[in-house]
Amino acid sequence: MKKEIASIYYVRFFAMLFVVLVHTTAQYRHLFPAPSIQNTFYFFLNNIVRVEGGMFVMIMGIVFFYMYRDRPFTKDVLFSYWKKRVTYILIPYIVWSLIYEVEMWHYQDRPLVLTDILHRILFGESKYQLYFIFIVVQFYLVFPLLMMLVRKFTFFRKYLWLFGIVAEYAYFQFSIHTHYVTVPLMFSFIGSYMLGAWIGLHYESIIEKMTKKKMAIAGITGLLLALTYVFIRYRNTYFDRLPIEDDYYKMIGILFKVIGSLFFFYFAEYLVRWSSQKSVHRMRSIAYYSFGFYLMHPLVLFQVMKYLPTRGTPISWHITIFLQYTITVILCYLIIWFFHRFVPFASFIFGKLPKNAKLFWQIKE
Repeated sequence: MKKEIASIYYVRFFAMLFVVLVHTTAQYRHLFPAPSIQNTFYFFLNNIVRVEGGMFVMIMGIVFFYMYRDRPFTKDVLFSYWKKRVTYILIPYIVWSLIYEVEMWHYQDRPLVLTDILHRILFGESKYQLYFIFIVVQFYLVFPLLMMLVRKFTFFRKYLWLFGIVAEYAYFQFSIHTHYVTVPLMFSFIGSYMLGAWIGLHYESIIEKMTKKKMAIAGITGLLLALTYVFIRYRNTYFDRLPIEDDYYKMIGILFKVIGSLFFFYFAEYLVRWSSQKSVHRMRSIAYYSFGFYLMHPLVLFQVMKYLPTRGTPISWHITIFLQYTITVILCYLIIWFFHRFVPFASFIFGKLPKNAKLFWQIKE
């Protein structure tokens, strides 16, 4: 039996918190005029944590390629693979797409036209965050093919991360010079995914060679790339465009996602080493809810902002944003736990859940 990669639970936890933070702080555009200090702060905060998308697809690459690297693709294996994807991903996605269709109809008078609903569900357009699930499904579809390629070509297997970066950059060039790309495609995250695939295939040797120095280099490099990428975006958004070609800007963005994701993998590996077994198990119980967080947090956040609005209260806007974020995270966790504990077939709503529904602080070992 393969060793469990416990670090993925910490990475999922950070990515889960980051995605909620992105959508909570997005309101800075309407609150603080540019180029005020407040606008600048929230602009950088909102954009620098957008590494979360790369972290999510990196985890997917790690898990799939680690689990299936030594398993033959028999009919039974492929059937089990597709069954799990349909049960724990597609069904919850469809459920939440329908929930958001009703929400948008109720609050924004979006017509409930069947053909339009089907189109939005097919392309992840029922709510602003669901486009990512449309991309994730594409990775599920191509995974068996990619696994066959890495088994056949040693060079491809050895430099998967590099092929991913090149493929993402080539996709960028293709998309800006043609008009064929009209929907979100997985190639916008292929660099981070192939990094995860590379980690999953070579996990033991990567961990053996991992050092704190490598983690620090990845962290500093990722932070510098992030600050550079966000600074260019900030200047181009509010001031005269900097004389930097889009090609260079895009490559900085790709490397920001890839190297930033690698840092969080290294950091999570060290957190596992420094943590007790009980802490790891508690983190695992929280991380199991990450897919549910991704699906439902816009609905919870909207209701929190409705009853705790940023404007119109004597509380500082900064404190209000912090409270909105904190309350949304807590409510999402408790709602998913409640369904996990008391509602049958909760996995059809929030994705794969463990058998025991314990609050994380109740886990003793």
